[in-house]
Amino acid sequence: MKIESKTPEIDGFYGAYYPNSKPTDKAMILMLGDSSDDRLAKSGVKWIHGLGCHALAMSPAQKDYGHHNYPLERFGAAISFLRSRGINKLGIAGASTTGMLALVAASYYPDITLTIAMSPSDFIMEGFYRDNKDGMRERPGDGESTVSWKGEPLSYLPFAYRHPEYWKEIEAEGKAGKDLVASRKLFDESERRHPLQESEKIKVENIKGRIVFVGAEDDVLWDTCKYIRRMEERLAEKPHDSTYLSLIYEHGTHFVFPESLLKIMLPVGADLMSLAFKAGREYPKECKAVRIDIDNKLSEIIREW
Repeated sequence: MKIESKTPEIDGFYGAYYPNSKPTDKAMILMLGDSSDDRLAKSGVKWIHGLGCHALAMSPAQKDYGHHNYPLERFGAAISFLRSRGINKLGIAGASTTGMLALVAASYYPDITLTIAMSPSDFIMEGFYRDNKDGMRERPGDGESTVSWKGEPLSYLPFAYRHPEYWKEIEAEGKAGKDLVASRKLFDESERRHPLQESEKIKVENIKGRIVFVGAEDDVLWDTCKYIRRMEERLAEKPHDSTYLSLIYEHGTHFVFPESLLKIMLPVGADLMSLAFKAGREYPKECKAVRIDIDNKLSEIIREW
């Protein structure tokens, strides 16, 4: 697999370009995993290659899943790079926090005509670090958004708790629900304490082309299906130049990845991802059926795009 590494200092963004060996004028920007060259990112690249696209994997830095004031301009630099390679169709895909980021980026850059958001929020989250400060795996940033524009943090929903209470609450919620990690109550409490403001909502009506929202009701990190429904309501109320599809499932957990992508990453144990959550352990067949359905639908959408 060919790879071209990119750095903010030289190229304006951090990432890795993986050209498809077959000629194509389509490319997907992928934000999967902790780094643009880790196992999950490369598995996503192979999946996208199989669907006839070039792939550009992006992340904040190498082996860093923290997001704090991530410059949206990096997507502009990435788009310019892809255009220089003869790419005519540009798409973007993300999952979890990067599902949110995919929506935000697409709302700023009309060049993006296919946006796939798996387990997204409909608002910009507060920035967070994963630096194990004081033994806590994750902590909120102080006055930082997950993303910035022209050097200024975008408005965000502040977390209900500060460091170190923030991670202690997440650990307690996961332990109580017998999940590896859970923060749904944290996000619900955040909205209770700070009702969502218009400035914090993602302007999905500005996205062009096609949008695909994917989520599961049993997601314990946040209530992504509620967020997806709110984005549907927003699109129904506001003029927009896009078509959208919501893939909402009863089961599937937070990891609503295409089944064949997971099989590339975990050939002998694609079901292991769902085992991190109690719902995945209780409904393994249902979760797998959901991943297969997601795989079939997303594959068809990308091929037709």
